[in-house]
Amino acid sequence: MNRMETIIDQLMAVARKPAQAIAGHKAQTGKGAVGVMPVYAPEEIIHAAGYLPVGIWGGQKTITKARAYLPPYACSIMQSVMEMQIEGVYDNLQAVLFSVPCDTLKCMSQKWKGTAPVIVFTHPQNRKLAAAHGFLVEEYKRLREKLEKTLGVKITDEALGRSIDIYNENRKIMREFSELAAQYPHSIDPVKRHGVMKARHFMEKSQHTALVKELMDEVKALPSEPWQGKKVILTGITAEPDEVLDVLKENGFAVVADDLAQESRQFRLDVPAGEEPLSRLAKWWQDFDGCSLAVNPEKPRGKMLIDMVEKHQADAVVVCMMKFCDPEEFDYPIYYAQLEEKGIRSLYLDIDQESTSFEQIKTRVQSFREML
Repeated sequence: MNRMETIIDQLMAVARKPAQAIAGHKAQTGKGAVGVMPVYAPEEIIHAAGYLPVGIWGGQKTITKARAYLPPYACSIMQSVMEMQIEGVYDNLQAVLFSVPCDTLKCMSQKWKGTAPVIVFTHPQNRKLAAAHGFLVEEYKRLREKLEKTLGVKITDEALGRSIDIYNENRKIMREFSELAAQYPHSIDPVKRHGVMKARHFMEKSQHTALVKELMDEVKALPSEPWQGKKVILTGITAEPDEVLDVLKENGFAVVADDLAQESRQFRLDVPAGEEPLSRLAKWWQDFDGCSLAVNPEKPRGKMLIDMVEKHQADAVVVCMMKFCDPEEFDYPIYYAQLEEKGIRSLYLDIDQESTSFEQIKTRVQSFREML
């Protein structure tokens, strides 16, 4: 096994077994982890406290207990999160951070069954107003105070500034990795690409940055071979379970860019420069666009997808539609029509973390490949 494969295996192991990463961080620093529910939270505040921010994105899970607390039409991620919290999977967390941009997340923040205390904050949805910035700064102040009280630490502006720098460096490197992966689809297939990106949800960001930098150096040393298959852009909340990406790989599709909430939307923009760290974090939310959970009446997502297709000379867009995610379903007809107007093909796939059979997805992907 060469060094590139070793690094990828290491990152994918973190993505698949985050509990071990949490245990390793605690052994190294003496501090534990704070869970972060999807999709956007100021992780830098947790990082500045010395604790490990850990993304809570559910997982491939048969649902049996969660139905007692959530209706069957609650989204797939929340169903699996509820199932795992009832089983005690998240009891090793010191706190759980909730942003509540959708009805199901609001419900989950009130129905949390884990032992970790819940800290809820609200992102303003009229995001572009000056008043929205002031509101969010105050929300972040309250969030910081609650974290300080819960964790028994002091979170200074200096520490926050350092954490923002560390996160911005990671965002920059991840954007570079995404571009590099598009140039080396033979070496970085859809599953490996996803594993590298997912690992950042469970690692201290400077450590993740160092590993990805080393990985990129190894990849750049390889010859770049022409790709004979098709190139696609992914959009949606997440493309998990991994079997979905396996199907794309088996059918000769390379993921050359993505617009996934779990992946590139996390590092699409840097936190802007400025004096006040909480104000900078709030400004990021105002600047961010292209997600159904970050309302913008101008609906720029379709244009953003079209630009991605043109930039990467992609053959199509694959819509990874999270089952029962109302905000994503509301956005879909708008950007679908925009893609159609531009003559860009798209494939709609239902994403369900409870799935164990993928024959229907295989059939749809195979048929789509033949159409292309």
